[in-house]
Formats: sequence, structure tokens, C-alpha cells
Amino acid sequence: MIPRVLFKEALHFETIARAAESAGHVDTARQLYRRASEVYHEAQHSIFEDDNEEKIFLHAKHLECYDKVVEYAENPVELVEVPWEGASIQGRLHLLKDRRRAPAVLFLPGMDMTKESFPNPLVNPFLRRGMHVLSIDGPGQGISNIRKIRVRDDNYERVASAAIDYLAGRPEVDPDKIVIAGISFGSHWGARTAARDKRVRALAATYAVVGPKKAIFEEASPRFKQMFMYMAGIHDEDEFDAMAERMTTAGYAGKISCPTLLSMGEYDPLCHLRDAVEFFEELSCPKELWVFEDEFHRISQREGIAGLEIYPFIADWLRDELDGRHPADLSKTVLVPKNRGAGPYEAPVGSLNLPRRAGLKGS
Repeated sequence: MIPRVLFKEALHFETIARAAESAGHVDTARQLYRRASEVYHEAQHSIFEDDNEEKIFLHAKHLECYDKVVEYAENPVELVEVPWEGASIQGRLHLLKDRRRAPAVLFLPGMDMTKESFPNPLVNPFLRRGMHVLSIDGPGQGISNIRKIRVRDDNYERVASAAIDYLAGRPEVDPDKIVIAGISFGSHWGARTAARDKRVRALAATYAVVGPKKAIFEEASPRFKQMFMYMAGIHDEDEFDAMAERMTTAGYAGKISCPTLLSMGEYDPLCHLRDAVEFFEELSCPKELWVFEDEFHRISQREGIAGLEIYPFIADWLRDELDGRHPADLSKTVLVPKNRGAGPYEAPVGSLNLPRRAGLKGS
């Protein structure tokens, strides 16, 4: 039912986009193609079946409309293939208009995303701050899913390293200034990549899903486990549970040497705050933690940051790190107030522990 309903919505958006394009209204058309692409993505995403004709069709429409956005984007966006262990991982490389040599962001999408989900070619916060961006369909995501490149407990970080190889070989990229931005499950993969690949200059992990995966796979909606089992090509729940036990960041934080930003909601049901704090405390590198008061998994478009997306804030943080604006001994925790204050620019808190925050003695 969901794919059929969303198909009608996406087709409606696409039809208006084509009419606007025919009328010569390019700016309107590209925004509509973007909306159509997003809805086609949601339509195909709810089908958990290999070789399903509807899924393949809807995914193709997702790409078709995205390609129209790229056609009318002001910055070049290349469709690239990254060689990896005998397979090919597809990515979208968003380049600065003048293609100058500059830092690059490797963006690792979450499990519900594709490389077309972010960044938006029409509003790209990383390009605006002078950084190229490569977004990939890692194992189990997007076109890799269609190609049956399955996610395993330890292969996504190897793909990320292959993507760094690719970026380092591009003439537009400064190989000493490659950073990672990971969202949701991309934060898990980003952390494990930064632990094993010392070329990562900085890491920004948002909608954090670090620590053990019991919360996301055993306590949250069954859809998360269902989706990930499909991404992994695993049909036996016991087999998947054994793999999920290995999908942890325990022991990895201490191996991360690059400056790291972690941001999350205070009551994220997919990653408990105590698990994120434990990961943060294990980090021995320069580090910063933003906890959004009274928020859950999604921290974009929330009152604490005036309704903006989280991306401009993490792009600023990464740019500041590349520009040497962070102290070498950075170690800061910020509680982002829900509907007051200065957002992530608030003064750091000494502790997230409730008694200590309340100033109670003996806590």
C-alpha cells in the first residue's frame, strides 16, 4: 500500500516539475524534481524484497528525478564508481563550482537513506563552506542494495576507506583534509572508519547510533531490524542477532585520534544517552558532545536550533576544525536547550547527570 500511495504523490510532483521545465521555469522545476525524487525514495524504501519489479522501478524513478536536479544544479555533481574488493560502490561527488583544490567531506548516509538523500544539490551546506562532498551508497544502501552488495558487521568501514582512496586521488581534493560526516547509522560506520583509517582528519557524527545495538534492533520499532536484515540479505533472525552483537563501537572510540563531534537527542530511542556518553568518555581525542534537550532521534528542524537542519552546524564545526579554530585539548559537552538559549553555542555543562545538573550535594 505505502509504495502505491507514495508513487501517486511523487508522480504528481514530477508532472508539475516537467510542466514547469517546459515553461522554462527552471528554478521551480528543479525544486519540484527534488521533492519528487525524495518521495520516490520513500516509496521504494518500504519494499524489502530482492528483484522486486516495483522496487526497481521506483528506485529508478528516484534516480531519474535526482538526475534532473543535478542537470540544473549550479555546482557540478558527478556520478562516480568506487572500486572495492571486486565490486563497485556508487557515489555522488558534489564539487565546488571552480573545482579548486579543497577539503572534502565523505558523507555516510543512515540506513534509511541513499546517496541522493543528502546533500541536496540545490542547498549544500558543505559546498557553501568550501568543501567538496562525496556521498555513497554503501553496502545495503540504494543502488548497492539493487546490486545485492550486502552489509556485514565490518565491511562498511572498508568501503569508506576505499572511498577515501578515491577522494585522495582526485585533483580537486586535498588528501590531508578529508573529513567524515555520518548520520544515524552512518555515525556508527563513521566511528569505526575513523578508528581504523588515520587519514580521517575529523569526524562529525549526528543522530548518533553508537555503542551496542540492542536499542535499535530489540527495543525500537521492528521495522529497523526488518530493514537491516534485508540490507544484509539475512533471513534467519538468530543469524542476524549474532551479527548485530558484533555491530558495536565498544573498543573503537579509544582508537580514534581525529577530533570528533557527537550530537544526539536526549531521549533517542535508537541509542540510549548512557551508551553515547560511555562512547564519548572513551574518546581520548579532541571531542565535543551536543545533547539536544527533550529530543528523540531526529534533531534537525528542532526548536533548539531555530528549526534549521543540523547539517549547517556540523559543517561549521568541521570547517572550524580544518581552519585550526578548535583548541588541541577540546573536551566539551553542550546541552542544547529546547526552546531558549544559544543552541550548540551554549556554554558547556559539567555533567549530564541529573543530580549534578541540579546542583545537589553528594551527587
